[in-house]
Amino acid sequence: MKKSLITTAVLAAVATTLAGCSLAPVYERPAQPVGQAWPAGDAYKGVPAAAADAKPVSQIQWREYFSDEKLRKVIELALVNNRDLRVSVLNIEKAKAQYNIDTAALLPKLSANVSQTASRTPSNMTGTGEAAINRQYNGGLVMSSYELDFFGKVRNQSEAGLQTYLGTEEARRTQQITLVAEVANAYLTLIADQQRLKLAQNTLKSQQTSYDLSKKRFALGVVAGTDMYDAQTSVETARNDAAVYTAQVALDQNALTLLVGSAVPTELLPTGDLEEVTQLAAIPAGLPSDLLQARPDVQEAERALRAANANIGVARAAFFPSISLTASGGSASTTLSGLFKAGSSTWSFAPAINLPIFDGGVNRANLNIAKADRDISVAQYEKAVQTAFREVADALATRGTLDERLASQQALVEASQKSYTINEARYNKGADSYLNALVSQRALYTAQQGLISTRLAKTSNAVTLYKVLGGGWQPELPSQQQAQQPQG
Repeated sequence: MKKSLITTAVLAAVATTLAGCSLAPVYERPAQPVGQAWPAGDAYKGVPAAAADAKPVSQIQWREYFSDEKLRKVIELALVNNRDLRVSVLNIEKAKAQYNIDTAALLPKLSANVSQTASRTPSNMTGTGEAAINRQYNGGLVMSSYELDFFGKVRNQSEAGLQTYLGTEEARRTQQITLVAEVANAYLTLIADQQRLKLAQNTLKSQQTSYDLSKKRFALGVVAGTDMYDAQTSVETARNDAAVYTAQVALDQNALTLLVGSAVPTELLPTGDLEEVTQLAAIPAGLPSDLLQARPDVQEAERALRAANANIGVARAAFFPSISLTASGGSASTTLSGLFKAGSSTWSFAPAINLPIFDGGVNRANLNIAKADRDISVAQYEKAVQTAFREVADALATRGTLDERLASQQALVEASQKSYTINEARYNKGADSYLNALVSQRALYTAQQGLISTRLAKTSNAVTLYKVLGGGWQPELPSQQQAQQPQG
């Protein structure tokens, strides 16, 4: 029994070692379907050139990038509690288990077996005229249907499972960098709307004073009714905006809570200005080819392509013979007490070969499906690269013009403020009607709102550029992981 089992195991090991044939196509990364440099033009003139020793974005920890302590803590909460990220982590565990299943097919499966078989022979069929009960006991090891992988079918299935598993890792990294960026942008939007609300409230207070003064002058017959009503329109506009932004701030907080996955502690909610919260470091754009190593979504698309490539090998192997081994060895006896005594050994060895002859075109159709899946994956990979290129180019174009926009908007606010101050002074002295003061006040209010929006656009662009260049997803440092274990 032992000799036969050893012989069977040796044959299986030798067959596995010799099975070096793989029918999968040799994998080659598709040519990069984008330019070798970022677009150039007026929109990109304001983009600073990357220093020769600049650190790649993919190596910049998000904690290094975001300087505000409150924002960092909010992001940490999101990484722990966000449900979408949690699903991504569970998908990794699922894919890992499936890969383990696929890999297990490379090795024989051994199981221990102890069984009893009992049968009764009626008295009219025995020579003694008495009924007889026959019992047989069996015990030993069984190796069932182990397929010799001569043509790489099992190994290609395992390779496809491995690439799928690694693809889920990249998907989780994509989810993480997206979450970091979404939390940061939601935090910045909340700050901007808090500033808009504060501006509307201050404008309401100022315009209410002007309106009260106009009513007194109208009652004294100093000014016409139109001045009073013009002042009232400014008050009601500011009151409406204050109500709108009060609601918007609440909506922003709700959106942030959903991203974080739990209530954000009051002490972590923003209270400062955009400039105070987002002192973000300048980051280099690098080269388009860097995206292949930096963007996890591009890596995920390539993993899917590798899996599809391996599946072609699986489909091709179905055209060739398959050999499977089934063997068992142990003891057999008519009594349980004699099951493992000398002379009770038994074994069986049943190799089987399956040669496909006619299948109605199923194998050919499966191969065509595998090739089509591979071609689809190629197109999806190329689209992922093109999308990454476009997102970075868009962010760079925005970045290149933001400084000019911000300077222009700041100058517009200063000019509007001077115009409003002059026109309001002329009205208070009775030298002019309220219409000019009203027009200049509305221009100032609009310019101040625009300045807030432009500052938000600049800080959000910094977050977006960090995201599209592939930063922020890398594993946490061991010291940082240990520091966060109590929070988990």
